[in-house]
Amino acid sequence: MSGYKETPRQKMIAMMYLVLYALLALNVSKEVLNAFLVVNQSMVSTNESLSAKIATTYDRFEQQNSLQPEKVGPFWESAKRVRAHTDSLLNYLDHIKLRLVEVSQQEDSASVMAKYYRDTLVPAPYGEGQMITKKILDLSIVPNKNRYNNPTEYMIGNEQLKNGEAYKLSKRMAAYRDTILNIMGLPDTSTKVGLITNYLGKQKIIYRNADGQKQDWEMHNFYYTILAADITLINKIISEAKGAEFDALNHLYSSVTEKDYKFSNIKPIVIPRSTYILEGNNYEAEVMAAAYDTKTNPNVRILAGTENITDKNINRTQLIQGKGGIVKLKFPAGRPGEHKYSGTIEMVNPSTNEKTKYPFSFNYLVAPPSLTVAPLKMNVFYIGVENPVSITAPGFADDQIRPSISGGELYRKDGNWMVKIDKPIPGNKVYVSATANVDGRTVVLGRSLFRVKRVPDPEAQIAGQTNGLIDRNTFLAAGAIIPNMKDFEFDLYFVVTSYTFATIINGDWIPQNVNGNRFTPEVLKLIRNARPGQKFFFENIQAKGPDGTIRSLNPITLEIK
Repeated sequence: MSGYKETPRQKMIAMMYLVLYALLALNVSKEVLNAFLVVNQSMVSTNESLSAKIATTYDRFEQQNSLQPEKVGPFWESAKRVRAHTDSLLNYLDHIKLRLVEVSQQEDSASVMAKYYRDTLVPAPYGEGQMITKKILDLSIVPNKNRYNNPTEYMIGNEQLKNGEAYKLSKRMAAYRDTILNIMGLPDTSTKVGLITNYLGKQKIIYRNADGQKQDWEMHNFYYTILAADITLINKIISEAKGAEFDALNHLYSSVTEKDYKFSNIKPIVIPRSTYILEGNNYEAEVMAAAYDTKTNPNVRILAGTENITDKNINRTQLIQGKGGIVKLKFPAGRPGEHKYSGTIEMVNPSTNEKTKYPFSFNYLVAPPSLTVAPLKMNVFYIGVENPVSITAPGFADDQIRPSISGGELYRKDGNWMVKIDKPIPGNKVYVSATANVDGRTVVLGRSLFRVKRVPDPEAQIAGQTNGLIDRNTFLAAGAIIPNMKDFEFDLYFVVTSYTFATIINGDWIPQNVNGNRFTPEVLKLIRNARPGQKFFFENIQAKGPDGTIRSLNPITLEIK
């Protein structure tokens, strides 16, 4: 470090550290770095999980404030202060991580961001459960994670002047900690909020190095520490900051009085299990008041076939008692079609001890069971190949459907349904059927009919041609007959098993029977010595398909240019 005169003993210790680091680099550096990577990834995962909880708390808090701002408003304003101070600190910590990688790798920020940061889906800070894309440092792909000179220079700077970034960081942490403690009404000696550096209240905290000498927080954590350790520590500080934010939010949220409703305008909510009901099953739903109190037992009056409850029809309503602030509904789903009902939810206002009624209405659709089976490539099943199909049923998840086929096999592969038929089916037709288990009963969803056909014949080609003029070199380079499946959606192959080759030389017919699809040396010699205008004939071409059948393919006639 510049501006610092070392004693002989300190020089000896520094030399020992250099030897130690050399030994680490030669022997166990990989294990040490891997340990830091494991801890760092754990911290990153913890921070993402905590971010999701914090976002949910902000959303719930903001919803309460929008419904009763005069009551929740002061606490919501404090929550926004927490959010602003936390965002400022987290942005600063992200900046330090970026700078540490820059100085250790000797690269600019644009290069670092492009090489070592990856796009990751994270919870939106205050987005009602939405996910956003954010660039996150991937420490595992950063080279030279064991460098410590440049990171130490950046974080510590001049030891006497204390001008390194670590000293700025400890001040920011202390200021943020004081703000959170003040908002929560806790003393400055409280350990409920972390981010403790050199002081706990007015008490100075002493750190010591391996020799027992006193150190401040900055030297203790960032003096001659490798890049991997620095990044892991910064992520730990981020975790402490998020923990402080979460604790402050929960403190403010619980401070809203519970003597009466948390909302001035309570709205009833109907939460059905599904609005699409199979005939013969039940419609089930939950009716509750928004921000309901679990200590209350509301009552609901329900009347089917109506849009609202009036003085004229209230005597025909059905009274259902709730428990724990929730009323559960259950209607039989008799006939198909649209159904509606209305009702009122009654709750006792704790502040006035009077009953208050809140009307609601809802509708749902009852439908008979149905099954949709659709081939993903063609409208038939071909013998000998895997035919992908889509099997769905409205109102059912994929894992609830139990399909079957009248001939062949039906199985899952890579998340898709596949039909495999190895041999001809009588009548050339199969049925795909499906059932589902609903409340312990097996429900037949339906069935679909499919035609079964053999795979069409391929077209025999040489160099992509079946006839006409061909260049001698192109002819020789082709070297074989290729069966081509033109305009066919499946990836499958035919194998040419034999063919008859012939040409005319000086008026003589020169035939040759060949096994396989390749040109024999004799065929290649005849082509190589051929005159312009000489014709070559490939006939009786036999090919074996994926269904095991032997097909006779088209003849090929080619003439040398």
